[in-house]
Amino acid sequence: MGKVTDLITKKLHDSLSPTYLEVIDESEGHRGHAGYRDGGESHFRVVIKSAAFTGQNRLARQRMVMKVLAEEMKAQIHALSIQAEESDN
Repeated sequence: MGKVTDLITKKLHDSLSPTYLEVIDESEGHRGHAGYRDGGESHFRVVIKSAAFTGQNRLARQRMVMKVLAEEMKAQIHALSIQAEESDN
């Protein structure tokens, strides 16, 4: 994992205490497109399950994730796809 991937993982763990978290760097699939940087770590997909999402609709869950990663979205993350679900537990 790279520096940005590690930072995303840490911030989401610390803020939302997920029961499941997967941070996928999809940057290579965007080579030649806007926002692509050599070395990747510009386009991400996050799959996260957390009790923090209980009772929240899809948009509210995505906003929670975006709020946690607001600083990274300003400079390091060009694109972020979010699949956020309530924990199974």
